[in-house]
Amino acid sequence: MPVTIGVVGPEDLVHRALAVGAETSGAVLTGLAYRHESEAVEVVAAAQADVDAFLFTGVVPYTTATAAGVVAHPAMYVSYDGATLLRALVELLRLGHDVTRISVDTLRRTEVMETLTEAKLPTDHVQVLPYRAGLTSEDIAAFHRSARERHDTRVAITCLGSAYHVLEHEMHTVRLAPSRFSIRSTLQALILTTVGQQVGDAQVALGLIELPGPDETLAADVVTLGGSLAPLPDGRHLVVTTRGLLEQATEQFTRLPLLDRLTARHPSVHIGFGVGRTAAEAESLARRAIGRAASVGASAGVVAMADDVDIVIEPGGGDEPPAERGAESLPLLARRVGLNAQTLSRLRELVADRPDGLTAHDVAEHLLVQQRTARRVLKRLERAGIAAPIGSQQQGRTGRPPTVYRVHL
Repeated sequence: MPVTIGVVGPEDLVHRALAVGAETSGAVLTGLAYRHESEAVEVVAAAQADVDAFLFTGVVPYTTATAAGVVAHPAMYVSYDGATLLRALVELLRLGHDVTRISVDTLRRTEVMETLTEAKLPTDHVQVLPYRAGLTSEDIAAFHRSARERHDTRVAITCLGSAYHVLEHEMHTVRLAPSRFSIRSTLQALILTTVGQQVGDAQVALGLIELPGPDETLAADVVTLGGSLAPLPDGRHLVVTTRGLLEQATEQFTRLPLLDRLTARHPSVHIGFGVGRTAAEAESLARRAIGRAASVGASAGVVAMADDVDIVIEPGGGDEPPAERGAESLPLLARRVGLNAQTLSRLRELVADRPDGLTAHDVAEHLLVQQRTARRVLKRLERAGIAAPIGSQQQGRTGRPPTVYRVHL
């Protein structure tokens, strides 16, 4: 059954995305247009029950909606760099405009400079205002005016419709619209992510619980996991559920209320969950997980998955959202995601430098590792609820575009 994707953005860009999506199999697209980006939160909140995922036509509505906490499904935004920016530059050149003196908003400076450099255009007089949360159309318009007055820029290139309508009467202004390639590749990535999550939700999750003595209320506690409980001959308890239910009950593997309740009643508690495609695989991973839990301390829980991913959850851990965890929590986070604290510390530096998202290439370059290793690092963070895919990065090149992740460290 095809997934249903809500396309969020201004009416003209929504229609453009719907037209491109009509050529893509595997999804049913529905338009969720607004008149001003401030309406994105209301539009997304009203559509939650009708769609499986959200495709945003730009980073601005995506950031607005996610910051408001109304995005409960997989979501990505179409990037305007690479092919989209290059197309606008070519059109400006065709019309005789000076593209060496331009001001560009919303895009990252590195992305703009890479595109210009690849086109063999000078960048000395190019002004860039990267997008950040809270940036308004008034801020963007003021940036372009300042660039014209202070740096003699000749053309303003904006990604925001509301800013375009203000600036078009004051200076030559181009409003970027995502290219068909950008829309198509982001849509395909979103479909894969959504289908992958739906399939993942149905994966088998088997849990082993090890207690020092009997517990009469254990069966009632396990109800919160949506699973069934059975005693094992070795004195342990077996829990049978699905990945989707387990992920929901553990807030994406960040905390385990069952562990907290049992720890309040027993001096030691070890819980190990295995998530696999088959019951046999899940059981093998569950045994690995409970062994790891026993090595962590008197009380601990571990969720084990394929690819040697072990997520450690300690009693009371994960009470605060990832975005609010401070530097002192790095050792705990490191144990939970299966990375060392030094690696997480270096990743935190990268996240501070790239607040609007990063790719496996960014991670590989910063950590001096291969991209294959960087992708595994990002996957570990994603499974621990610390990272989430938000879009794909277009560079105007062939091949599958790299996924952009928002990381909270």
